[in-house]
Amino acid sequence: MLDSPATDSAVPDSPALDAVADVLTSEPARSSVPGVAIMCHQRPDADTVGSALALARILRARGIESTVSYPDAVPLPAGIAALPGAETFGPPGDAPVAVAVDCASRERLGDLRPWFEAAATTVVVDHHRSNVGFGTVDLVDPAANCTTELILRIADRLGVDVDAATADCLYAGLVTDTGSFRWTTPAGHRIAARLLAAGASGRELARSLLDTHPAAWLTLVSRVLGSSVEVPAAFGGRGAVYAVCTAADLGGLPWESAESLIDLLRTVESVEVAALFKEGAPGTWSASLRAKSEIDVSEFARGFGGGGHQLASGYSAEGTADEVVREFLARA
Repeated sequence: MLDSPATDSAVPDSPALDAVADVLTSEPARSSVPGVAIMCHQRPDADTVGSALALARILRARGIESTVSYPDAVPLPAGIAALPGAETFGPPGDAPVAVAVDCASRERLGDLRPWFEAAATTVVVDHHRSNVGFGTVDLVDPAANCTTELILRIADRLGVDVDAATADCLYAGLVTDTGSFRWTTPAGHRIAARLLAAGASGRELARSLLDTHPAAWLTLVSRVLGSSVEVPAAFGGRGAVYAVCTAADLGGLPWESAESLIDLLRTVESVEVAALFKEGAPGTWSASLRAKSEIDVSEFARGFGGGGHQLASGYSAEGTADEVVREFLARA
């Protein structure tokens, strides 16, 4: 267990952080139905799940009960399902306080949205640049490496020590959202050191979350990368590369198998932007966008109703693969 030192995770003069800490500790106590409902986004990744599980542990250390939920009843990816407390996911219940973690918009809550909006007090904790705030209280910091970094700030503000299990949950969000620290800030490295000192299983988490795939994944990589097309004239001549992953390409693999393929496309040296179009239900697509340095793909994604970060964003689309790609290229 590690005490709460004065590090980059602690922000002593943050009104938003103060407001969130006050709501989480005082509102449940004033309600006849105590508790906090913590909610993740659709297609849950390690940052939203790690944030939810860590926050639940932090609140429990303060004697505050909570539920953790994610939408749409899809199975969690294996590495994420192994995080401490993942077996406790279930319905949110009628808590007076609802917290959305790592959700750039209320739409990302999927079928949890009615539960969130029914709560007397709502809290948003997120680091997406496109998040304009949709809670009663918002803690949104685009400068943070991940949402688990903000959850660590909450732990510090509440005076809760970070134990090994909580450190695992926090580290999971940090290592994945920074691409194994390839695009972290200096604060991210200092936070990682703190979490590892607290007992986080850094090597094991990196392997299970980032470097473990079934053998059939190699066939998927071959199919999808084989569909890639370079468009040198896109984005004002800075160039783009795109690829398509159909439901048939997945061949029975779970949806998360395609998530890391965008980072392979991103390595093409001659282009600034990479795009991967992933089919879920027939005709329903999720577009992942990555930029290297200059282009704000969150602004581009907002044109399609999506959002995210400057260098990593996404949006949803419908139609055939040709139609979805054509719409992308028309604006690129």
